Amino acid sequence: MVSSASSDPGAGPGRSKREPKKVLLRLDPDVYAAVATWAADDLRSVNGQLEFALRMALKQAGRSPR
Repeated sequence: MVSSASSDPGAGPGRSKREPKKVLLRLDPDVYAAVATWAADDLRSVNGQLEFALRMALKQAGRSPR
């Protein structure tokens, strides 16, 4: 018997869990420090802050993914 339910209990009907892409990023240490400070001010991780900044830039350029 084959189940039609998703293997991910948190995924609803028609929704699949999306794995984030893993990217190796080299940054100037001063740029990293500035992003880390910005992230701490906004109570985000550095990774979360980088995604936030990229989404802002994409929106401003009219290239939002969603």
